[in-house]
Amino acid sequence: MAAGPGWSVEIDGTRALVVLEGDWLALSGILAPDAPRQVLATGAASLAFDATRLGRWDTALIALVAELRDSCNDHSVACDTSALPPAAQRLLGLVVRAAPPGAKHPGPFLETIGAAALQFGHATCGIIALIGSTVLGAGAMLRGRAMMRGADLLDCMREAGAAALPIVTVINLLVGGILAFVGAVQLRRFGADIYVASLVGIAVVREMAALMTAIIMAGRTGGAYAASLATMQANEEIDALRAVGIPVFDYLVLPRVLALTAMMPILYLWGCAVGICGGFVVAIATLDLSPISFINETRSSVSGTQFALGFSKSLAFGALIAITACYVGLRAGRSAAGVGLAATRAVVAGVIGVIALDAIFDFSANVLGI
Repeated sequence: MAAGPGWSVEIDGTRALVVLEGDWLALSGILAPDAPRQVLATGAASLAFDATRLGRWDTALIALVAELRDSCNDHSVACDTSALPPAAQRLLGLVVRAAPPGAKHPGPFLETIGAAALQFGHATCGIIALIGSTVLGAGAMLRGRAMMRGADLLDCMREAGAAALPIVTVINLLVGGILAFVGAVQLRRFGADIYVASLVGIAVVREMAALMTAIIMAGRTGGAYAASLATMQANEEIDALRAVGIPVFDYLVLPRVLALTAMMPILYLWGCAVGICGGFVVAIATLDLSPISFINETRSSVSGTQFALGFSKSLAFGALIAITACYVGLRAGRSAAGVGLAATRAVVAGVIGVIALDAIFDFSANVLGI
């Protein structure tokens, strides 16, 4: 008959000796839950074990000893496990205390900075490599040598283009109306109602149509790209493609990058038209302006240079969003949580990248006098 587990504490000067006896088996349930508290209550400076009367044992014994060891480490009490069976000592060497959820243990300051710098450098190199692969893949496509399927490209273009028109229309229409309303409130005080058309035209064409469309696409299409690739990564579909010799970049990444890069300028032009229409409606409704005067003022204030700047922005924004989303999706964790995290990271990175790139464009345009 199996002997029940037992333990006791003997005090020898400043050392506490835990005497183990009987069979310590997991089938017996939770054993000695108060052992760490009782041992530490003795005030001993060190802890040792006596296993001469120990019978059969399994993970129940390992759990007890590991908990005692961790408690001793927390209270600067030396713990000696050399008297335990050799197999138990080897298992204890594999037991690592799990950190509580959300707990962070930062290392030294310079080590943290170095790790962050290395991670940033690795991510930067990965994105640059993806950009280079995209340029080479686009060149191969123009020569008719790309392994990308035309049906995939058309499907991605439909998803990033026509399917996005409703939300792009609503957002740009409202933005144009808001610009006109704010401008009308301020300019009416100076009798400069006519300049509302200039304000709406320049702001929409030069800045707001490209920026708002890019932010919408970063949240809509960029997040979808990252979630789709992360799901394929979690389901090991990408590994299966590599196993059969299908190039993952040509098959999954290149159609998405080319589609969004090609559709963004078209969405930008549509956003310009819709935004100016929204400003037109609000200006005519709130100010003493005729439709002809609004249209003429808009035509005279908005030049081809403004359109060229906004068009260039939209092209760069589309490429940035697509490449960032694909990079994040391909490096997602192989779990359901990794899919959600990849989508979130892709949206955040896309929005921040778009705003930063827009600032670079505006600074460069200011330096060039555009």
